[in-house]
Amino acid sequence: MLSVLRNPTYRRLFGAQVVALTGTGLATVALSLLAYDLAGANAAAVLGTALAIKMAAYVALAPLVGALADRVPRRALLVSMDLARAAVVLALPFVSRVWQVYVLILLLQAASAAFTPAFQATIPQVLPDERDYTRALSLARLAYDLESLASPVLAAALLTVVPYAWLFAGTAAGFVASALLVRTTALPAPASRLDPKGVGGANPCPRTYARALSGIRLVLAAPRLRALLALDLAVAAAGAVVLVDTVILVRDTLGRPAGDVPLALGAYGAGSMTVALLLPRVLERGGDRAVMVRAAFVLPGALGLLALGLTVTPGAWSWPALLLVWLVTGAAGSAVLTPGGRVVRGSVRSGDLPAAFAARFSLSHACWLLTYPLAGLLAATTGPAASAAVLTAVALAGATGAAALWPREDPAVGRRTPVPAAEAPVAEVPAAQAPDAPGPAVQAPDAPGPAAQAPAVQGSAPEAPALAPASSQRGSRISRPSRTTSSP
Repeated sequence: MLSVLRNPTYRRLFGAQVVALTGTGLATVALSLLAYDLAGANAAAVLGTALAIKMAAYVALAPLVGALADRVPRRALLVSMDLARAAVVLALPFVSRVWQVYVLILLLQAASAAFTPAFQATIPQVLPDERDYTRALSLARLAYDLESLASPVLAAALLTVVPYAWLFAGTAAGFVASALLVRTTALPAPASRLDPKGVGGANPCPRTYARALSGIRLVLAAPRLRALLALDLAVAAAGAVVLVDTVILVRDTLGRPAGDVPLALGAYGAGSMTVALLLPRVLERGGDRAVMVRAAFVLPGALGLLALGLTVTPGAWSWPALLLVWLVTGAAGSAVLTPGGRVVRGSVRSGDLPAAFAARFSLSHACWLLTYPLAGLLAATTGPAASAAVLTAVALAGATGAAALWPREDPAVGRRTPVPAAEAPVAEVPAAQAPDAPGPAVQAPDAPGPAAQAPAVQGSAPEAPALAPASSQRGSRISRPSRTTSSP
């Protein structure tokens, strides 16, 4: 898995992701404790509302940013959003009212809604090889899990010597370090910037909102991407219980100290990281559908056990049982989320990646927009047991919907419509600083191994029309297939 870090561009981007997410993990713990200080027993409702604001920013802004991402230098966009997040986080320790938390969370997540889809769309251009990209997805999952494992452990250690408000300073330092790493990295230019007439010679959408909607249409057009949204709902239901209700379960239900909150979140991250390490080999043996759908059904099972356990009187067994349930939930969630980038990348063209990733980012977070406030409201009004029971039903509905929407005969590696060779990504800086890239060729859709491939074409279907020979007419081709293709 670590062989992908030999690519100098990806190595720097991965480093930026790690330090930013480590800081974000500190902020997650600090925000939970800040909510408990401000609202006491209503902390779950405050957290649920704050996280719902976060999801609303993602849902509303991510498609618009995806539509504009190819018009702005990628590096400038990423650096500026990192610095904006650092500035907002530094203001959080000074709040004294709940509404002030909500305002700052909105500003913070607006910057994240611009940063994350642009970052995600950059990785497949840096790593065009399917195996390398799969390894990068697993490493990215590991980086995200630092937010729920290494960062909470670090937070628990820091809380023994400093007040929790200082954790926000660590978050700001992470964002600044990420900005410095991105600033010194040569990034590929978006494919659509290389052809002013758009992909395949088509005129680009004249209006930003039309371009944003085109990304959503891309996601909704393919059965496997619709199934991916159902899987996102299952993960959101389980994740909302973990992230919203943990502080109440640990502090009130079990009566444990504040330092055990990050330990519980750490168990969730430990399960996720373990699966992320094993997943590349598992995906080589089994298809994306088999792994993701089966893991999705584990999520309602784990939540159901939690709801059942909360109906009896807590005892000495309760704390290790909670850690075990969080461990299993994190493992299953990782098995669902990690291959998602492969599914998106295998379903759209290279030039459409920013719009597709932004649309998927927005639609998946719409699921969290539903489950976060639901978990917080139910925990505050009817108790954690009712919250877990209702979200068990939501997770089961998502897993069942994904199994029905994703055709069983769908190939393990998605198809992508071909793009002209002229659309291959190039670096935004002089060639001497450009990252190494494999040579051109073509890879069959069912072969996850590194066959030859074109820089901007992955897993193109065997029946796809051949590209026109190189000529003075850029973007010319025999025919132009649809934006998204999928086996029926």
